[in-house]
Amino acid sequence: MSRYTVRSVRAHDFSELMALERALFGQTEDGVLGPYYVRLCCEFFSDSCFVVEVEGKIVGYLLSFIRDREAYCTTLGVVPMYQGTRAIVRLIRAFTTAVVDKVDACWFTVEEENSAARALHQVIGAKELEYRPDFYGPGRGRIISRVDRESFVRVREHLERLGLVERKRIAAPSRPTLNHVACEAIA
Repeated sequence: MSRYTVRSVRAHDFSELMALERALFGQTEDGVLGPYYVRLCCEFFSDSCFVVEVEGKIVGYLLSFIRDREAYCTTLGVVPMYQGTRAIVRLIRAFTTAVVDKVDACWFTVEEENSAARALHQVIGAKELEYRPDFYGPGRGRIISRVDRESFVRVREHLERLGLVERKRIAAPSRPTLNHVACEAIA
């Protein structure tokens, strides 16, 4: 049996996710995600939000939502003991597998200094598009990144070759994407 178990978030994960948010991000300048957003993820966006567990305890999570044919990955948090492990890979794989056939693009934002998150974004095909100096208020800038449809196709093909996802033909985009909103991705 695998050391890690990845599953979609559930309504009863709310308290544990908020506790992890406080532990991981409570002392940062940006602070924690609002409880309202985390509750929405647990109740309504579970098809694109995931937790990774070790021995039944949540050690990491990825929260996102989909609007039209675009995904917005808003946060990725992993407890320090499991950072840099397969836990992150499992979360990314679950997320990618869940959204690859539903979206034409995925948006992220990241602090310029967060080299780990920026490297992770590059691995999954994200391109840094712009820097917004005051994205979260004065002096709290973010790089905005986007994974396009072609990158999703390459990621899916790689996962298929590894036997991690079922082989499937990916449909062409239904329409051009115009939305340029992005949310915070933290690794």
